[in-house]
Parts: sequence; C-alpha cells; structure tokens
Amino acid sequence: MNIKLASNEVIHFIGIGGIGMSGLALVMKNMGFKVQGSDVNFNQSTGRLKKLGINIFIGHKYKNLKNSTVVVISSAIKSNNLELKFAKKNKLPIYKRGDMLAHIVSLKKNIVITGSHGKTTTTSLISSILYASKFDATVINGGVINQFQNSAKLGKSEWSVLESDESDGSFLKIPITYSVITNIDKEHLDFYKKFSNLLKSFKKFIEKTPPFGKSFICLDDINNQGLIKKLSIKNFQTYGFNKKSNFSIILKKKNFNFSKFDLKIKILGKKNELLKNFQIPLLGDHNIKNATAAIAIALTIGIDIAHIKNGLKNFLGVQRRFNKIFSHRKNDFYDDYAHHPTEINEVLRSVRSVNKNRKIISVFQPHRYSRLNLLKNEFSKSFRLADEVVLCPVYSAGEKIDKSYDNYLFGNLIAKNSKVRLIIINSENDLFNYFKQNLFSNELVICMGAGSISSWIKIIAKKNEYFKKS
Repeated sequence: MNIKLASNEVIHFIGIGGIGMSGLALVMKNMGFKVQGSDVNFNQSTGRLKKLGINIFIGHKYKNLKNSTVVVISSAIKSNNLELKFAKKNKLPIYKRGDMLAHIVSLKKNIVITGSHGKTTTTSLISSILYASKFDATVINGGVINQFQNSAKLGKSEWSVLESDESDGSFLKIPITYSVITNIDKEHLDFYKKFSNLLKSFKKFIEKTPPFGKSFICLDDINNQGLIKKLSIKNFQTYGFNKKSNFSIILKKKNFNFSKFDLKIKILGKKNELLKNFQIPLLGDHNIKNATAAIAIALTIGIDIAHIKNGLKNFLGVQRRFNKIFSHRKNDFYDDYAHHPTEINEVLRSVRSVNKNRKIISVFQPHRYSRLNLLKNEFSKSFRLADEVVLCPVYSAGEKIDKSYDNYLFGNLIAKNSKVRLIIINSENDLFNYFKQNLFSNELVICMGAGSISSWIKIIAKKNEYFKKS
C-alpha cells in the first residue's frame, strides 16, 4: 500500500511569489503535498512554479481558497488581506512561512543559516559543496541558486540546508543541528521594536543548538562579539579575519573574478592546521567570510578537502548577488540585492578595491519607507566609494506610502554625506534615458535594491538596439 502524507489537504500560499515562499512551496510539492498559491503579480518565481504544475492565482480573492484546507502566509501579508480574512472567518489553519518550514524539516538534520547579511550566499556556498560531494541534501534558500536554477530542491538524504529568516522571529522555531550566524545589524525593528530584542532572539537561536551540533559565528562582527560574551554555553566556534577565530582567514589574492585565501584552524583539543589555496569566483571580503563559514560546516560534518575546494571553485553564484546583466561600449551593468547601508557599503568597497580608477555609478532604489526612516543617516553615508548615485523612487513593498518622505531631500543628504554627484529619476524610462545620455566608456553601473530595480535593468538590456547584449 502506498500511504500518502496529508493526501486530502490543499495548501494555499498567500504571497507565493516571494523567494522564500516559492522555495517552500516547491519542496512541499515535490514531497507530494497538494500546493497552490496567489500573489499580486506574476514574476519569475511564480513562473517557475507554474511550469511545475502548481496552480497560481494572480490577485487575492476569496474564491482562490474555495478548496483550501491549510493556509501559509508570508511576512509581507497584512491583516486586511482578503484571503487571510477569509481563512480566519472559515477557521482554516494558518501558518507563517517559518512555522510551516519548521514542521516540514522537523525530522531532518538541519544546517540553518541566519544573520542580517550574507545568509543567501552562505547557504548557496554550502549547497555547492554538498552538491560537489554527492551529498543529496534538501535546500531552501532566499535566492535562486544558479546550479539548481531554483531557490530550493528536495534531496533524498536526511539532511537539509536552510536559509532562516529572522524578520518575524520564526527562525527560533526551526530545529537546528548546525547553524551559521553571519552578523547582526539594525534590521526588522518594525517587528522587534528594539535592537536589544533582536539580540535576545539571536542568543536564543544559538543556545538552541543541541550538544551533538555546533554554531559557527563570525567573529569580525562587533554585535556577534558582544553576543558571544553573553552566551551561557560554549557550544560554538568562530570564523573570520579576526586572528582569534577558530577558522582564521589569511588573504592571498583577490581580483575582479576570484578571491584566494588560506585558513588557519585552531580548535581546542586538536592540533592547529593550515589549509591552503581555497578559491571562490566571488568578489569581496564578505564573500570570503561566507565561504569560510561553508568550509567550517563542511569540515565538521566530514566532507574532504578536495570536495570542499571543488564545490567552492565551481560555485555558479546566486541571482541578484552582483550578477553581470550586460555590457555596452565597455560599460558593464550589474544587478545586486543590496538594500541596507551595510550591504551597499560592502559591495562598493569590494568593487572599489579592485577598480581603483574606474568610474562607479550606483543606481539605488530604496526598499520600504520604514527601513529608510530608521536608517536614513546611515544610508546617506553608504555611497562614499561611488562616484555617482542615481536615486530611484522608493519601492514600498506593500507599505503605506509615507507622504512625509521627500526623495529630493534624501538625495541632497546622500550628496552631502557621501560626497557624490546625485541624479534623481522617477521611472524606468528615466533610467534608460539617463544611461543613453550620460554614459561614455569604461564605466561600471551597479543597480541596487530589493524591489523592481532588478527587472528594470533587465528590461533596459532588451529595450533598444542601443542596449543589446554584446
């Protein structure tokens, strides 16, 4: 007899087009669940799901849930959402994405990656190492892994690699075997209210690690350093450029196409080791740290050095993480997810370190009024390593429009504090015209933001003979 799990349930995802939601929906579909979902717009994620036979509704309507028995909601869904109201009225079981993820992986050995920045790339690097070693793990990521051409895959082993979202506190519900904490920054204070509450949640997360597991914490991050001092048990190891780290990075070489480094490993009760010649096809110290976290995990679970090096060297990247979109007249156009001051500064620092004299133009689309209001001063100082900033309108991500916000005042603040030339545009067409009229040769354009800026630059790449891919 073939017994099927929850064969009579129809699981409806509200906001299925989100990268995390689409990944979970895909894995549950491949596990045999009946999955469907809705979103405001059709996008790449919903397109991938539709091709796999998942029913997608565009627009939120009561009738979308007529056959549903379970509802999963993303953190972006507001209480006045029509489908959510219908589910509550009809007493359907409602789960946040993080809660459902916790249920799905409850019987697996989980490598959980969290932190304010870098978790998507770290998750992807770990996945690449496991893939190279024929370690068939389930993966649920916050970005599209080029190796899989998807943000998730269902593996046959008892292991899973999970990017865990701390934005709504649900990361505390996921069962942990091993974990990575990349860094802690001022993010999601709309939920946590105070930074101290966010720190307490990370402390709980680390202390959840079972005795047969381990947490790996980046020692370069100042907030991680403070958190380590408050931990009640020492079931963790550290990594980073900090020489006190258990996995201490020794930089050898970096250029625009790759980074090379060695690792000095110092673990209590073991002889010190020096592992040489790791190479990643990524730019920036932040990505070397992400790769080091992946190496630490891989070594701990018993993967040999050859497979680790192979997985890193042949890493195919993640979409929206400094991806080259096209070139024209020796001008190069890149797309990056950077939407926080720390991320913007890190991307620009990495690019500037290997492009001392090249003109760097940052096209920035702010993401959420709440984030902008909280970090306006930090944002205004984060473009100092650019030569020019093109400021787009705010992408609200479902937030109510803040009528007190003034793009011109914010632009003036950036120009003053980052000491850059500042251009303000109002649309995708404005950006296209700016490129046509202002770019000459050998300029590097980085489009930054978590909203529609990624689709803008891809549309512009195809829009006209002037911007045909070359």
